[in-house]
Amino acid sequence: MLLMAGIMPLKDLPLVKGRVRREDDLLVIEGYRIPCTQGTAAMVSAALEVTGHLKTDPPYFVFAGDTGRGKGSRQLYQFLIDNLTALQPQVLVLHYWLPVLKLMRDLYEAAVRCSKKPVLIADAGSMYAAKACGLAPEFDVFTPDAAELAFLADPEALHPAYISKHLFETESDRHPELITTAYNNKGASKILLVKGKRDIVAAEDRIIAVIDEPDIPAMECIGGTGDTITGMCAALIYSGMSLEKAAVTSAKVNRMAGLLAGVNPASRIYEVIKRIPAALAQADLNN
Repeated sequence: MLLMAGIMPLKDLPLVKGRVRREDDLLVIEGYRIPCTQGTAAMVSAALEVTGHLKTDPPYFVFAGDTGRGKGSRQLYQFLIDNLTALQPQVLVLHYWLPVLKLMRDLYEAAVRCSKKPVLIADAGSMYAAKACGLAPEFDVFTPDAAELAFLADPEALHPAYISKHLFETESDRHPELITTAYNNKGASKILLVKGKRDIVAAEDRIIAVIDEPDIPAMECIGGTGDTITGMCAALIYSGMSLEKAAVTSAKVNRMAGLLAGVNPASRIYEVIKRIPAALAQADLNN
């Protein structure tokens, strides 16, 4: 099972779970129709395009509405803590939610109790919680942007809002240095997929790949282009692809999908997501 969890910025959305389907730019689950904009919805939509293309099982989703008060986030944590050993996912993806350190530690313990520990992927708020708990090395993939990479490199910061000033520089030529610092400080997962003008895939001992083509500056202006990479990476890993190859492939396919969509700064993420199958068809997934 590919299990994905995250909040939606919707006040009245309860905890919903199960298989989801897409109708144009909407996600439909348990009668709820959720706009495919940025955030968790974009991640989920991208994963659906990959599993559909590869004809693997579609993901199982757990959503809850949360507009910042934390109620939906806590519902998600608790559902996963209580049900993870029964669900037995092969890949578990944690996305936007309020970082709650005690609950993140409990969730990690639940993952360890599974008959086989799932591949653990974290982005956004769940990545903040994992790093703040000292659990970053136990995760398989983090997908930070430049500012989040600085957070991972700062041994003292518990949230990206409190990064040490000297680290808060997002020039891409500092990324290799920050990656090394993050690993030295035990703030990084086994594989880092740093998203930005240049996407960088790294492990503790090396830079695996730098992906900067095709160069589409408009992609930087479109909300959700990082979320789609996370969704695709997770779905590719679930298909059996190695962590390293899935990270590199998802970054490449994201750019190709943007090129095929002919994006401009006014484009919506859904226009990119629609092009993912065509981009996957052009990618060489066997090498």
